[in-house]
Amino acid sequence: MAPRLSGLRLPHFIIAGAPRSATTWLYQLADRHPEIAMARPLTPEPKFFLIDELYERGLEYYASTWFDPLPAGLCYGEKTTNYLESPVACERIARDLPDVRLIFLLRDPVERAHSNYLWSARNGLETESFARALELEQQRERDLAPERRYSRPHAYFSRGLYAQMLAPWLERFPRDRVLVLRSEDIADAPAGVAASLFAFLGVASRADLVDGLGPVNAAHPEGSPAIEPSVREALRERYRQPNLDLERLLG
Repeated sequence: MAPRLSGLRLPHFIIAGAPRSATTWLYQLADRHPEIAMARPLTPEPKFFLIDELYERGLEYYASTWFDPLPAGLCYGEKTTNYLESPVACERIARDLPDVRLIFLLRDPVERAHSNYLWSARNGLETESFARALELEQQRERDLAPERRYSRPHAYFSRGLYAQMLAPWLERFPRDRVLVLRSEDIADAPAGVAASLFAFLGVASRADLVDGLGPVNAAHPEGSPAIEPSVREALRERYRQPNLDLERLLG
């Protein structure tokens, strides 16, 4: 049963994660379960705790917009990918939804960065080579147009600093209410991911629900350039310490 605060219908869990890490796949899996109802529409995501103008409307607006239209008596969920990288969203959720369960999806940061680059290129937002785009990232992030503040189409390296992003959440929420999943496991063992998700949420195990969900984000969609070996190696070296930090953080 979803938690209720002052009579409001609010989510039992939230899905977030690194962009290009299969959060949409996880949303679709959860939404297939007969005991779960996900906030709709899938796109655009709610972003309630992220966008000041929405948050200022209050929890009653949040509940009535995304959860009141759902069937009664189910386990309710929301997916807003960018919550992971927002300390402000973390503070707001910890204050307003102290009992919520959190599911974060991560991906090999090198593959995630390149997948993000390919997405930006396919959508006309990137014309530089991957190597040059990495060099320009800090400057582009500083000069980001206001309308791009959430999509951040050139945040290739920085969005793979997972320990830095997860730390505020693990400071504010008990570890047993935080589930961290890897998108690689979705590709290799989707039934196992489904079992972990449903056990975490306390609903019936339904490994069969992964059938027909389709692939997760491909690292190299057909016809897309691969990462140059020298660029891959340089990125792996840049991520070496952040990955060690993540290992220590998650144990």
